Amino acid sequence: MREAGLERAIEAAGGIAQLARKIGIAQPSVSNWNRVPAQRVIAVEAATGVPRKVLRPDLYSELAVSDGILDPIDAGRAQEYALLATLLSSAPSHALLEQITQLNGDATPLGCAHAALAEAAATAVPTDVEREYFDLFVGLGRGELLPYASYYLTGFLNERPLSRLRNDLAALGIERTEHNLEPEDHAATLCEIMAGLVAGRYPASPETQRVFFEKHVARWMGRLFADLEKAENAGFYRPVGTLGRVFLEIEAEAFKFAN
Repeated sequence: MREAGLERAIEAAGGIAQLARKIGIAQPSVSNWNRVPAQRVIAVEAATGVPRKVLRPDLYSELAVSDGILDPIDAGRAQEYALLATLLSSAPSHALLEQITQLNGDATPLGCAHAALAEAAATAVPTDVEREYFDLFVGLGRGELLPYASYYLTGFLNERPLSRLRNDLAALGIERTEHNLEPEDHAATLCEIMAGLVAGRYPASPETQRVFFEKHVARWMGRLFADLEKAENAGFYRPVGTLGRVFLEIEAEAFKFAN
């Protein structure tokens, strides 16, 4: 059964096929959704006008924040992870780029990263960014970067870090999304999982979040983002790398302080 937010989006778009076309993915992918995936929320909001707090109240609900279910800091963390998951899973659409231009900056390292990404989005050409994404992460044979934990930790794909991750996901009751062909240790998937842990979509204590972060994210993903900052094919994605690196540094420090 589809969740209410997804039903609203389909109705607003004029049907499943129209929604898929508006956000630039295949119709069967949308047909298999029972909720809007975290990494697609911003694009669906931009394409349909349905607010993100309606599409995914578990991630964005103001009521949840005010009732103490999710405090503002955790809401911001979940949104940060969701944005990174979106940008790492596929090239952003024109609608998503427009949304990113609205990111607010300030004098903090994270605020400066937001401002730089918003500036890059304001001048980005969607077709150029799509080609950039292909060159960085897909390529002819392979992309410039391989955003998988197994590769960064062992030099090979589908190695022990992936099997350990699968064991931990099973313990948390998190199942692989049907029709997702990427191994679960892809950076986009791990960011989406962290968004779900922080937002409470996957019930987990702060200690469980910390252990998962330190075991499956902190050990390698900062290096991926640092590599993205200096990648030969990176243009729009260079500030994405900065944002990811800075955010993960903040997360690491916060988890240490929480102990």
